[in-house]
Amino acid sequence: MGKWYNVGKIVNTHGIKGEVRVISKTDFAEERYELGNKLYIFTGEDNQPIEVVVKSHRLHKNFDLLTFEGYHNVNEVEKYKGSLLKVPEDQLSELDEGEFYFHEIIGCHVYTDEAKELGTVKEILTPGANDVWVVKGHNNQEILIPYIDDIVLDINIHDKKIVIKPLEGLL
Repeated sequence: MGKWYNVGKIVNTHGIKGEVRVISKTDFAEERYELGNKLYIFTGEDNQPIEVVVKSHRLHKNFDLLTFEGYHNVNEVEKYKGSLLKVPEDQLSELDEGEFYFHEIIGCHVYTDEAKELGTVKEILTPGANDVWVVKGHNNQEILIPYIDDIVLDINIHDKKIVIKPLEGLL
């Protein structure tokens, strides 16, 4: 099996009907948790992932709540607390132009439109309407860059290079 990509972490159970509470680490949660989709639970104890099929998905506070087919009861999912949910690389869907996976953006070098290097994308935050890229600059300084068209001019995944037009006050 090729690479695996982290979709989220099961942090707890929810109620008694087999629902699990997930903190999502995925760029496309809605798509990942569509009914009938396959996800794989990595418990960390062995390397054999457990295949599950999404039966229901709803949002609750900052969590995604999922149930899986064949799991009807809190006792059956209790053992998965702390486990990671992943998908294999071949399940990553083709993206529209201008869409990128987090793992493609992280590690890219960020430059201004005047060719000044700012640093490397270390993390992506998803606080709301726009993703925010955390760029680790010189002297370990963190620069937060909102992923919006006015700022991000060019993304070249192959060269791991991103060009931005810094708005006033950004740097």
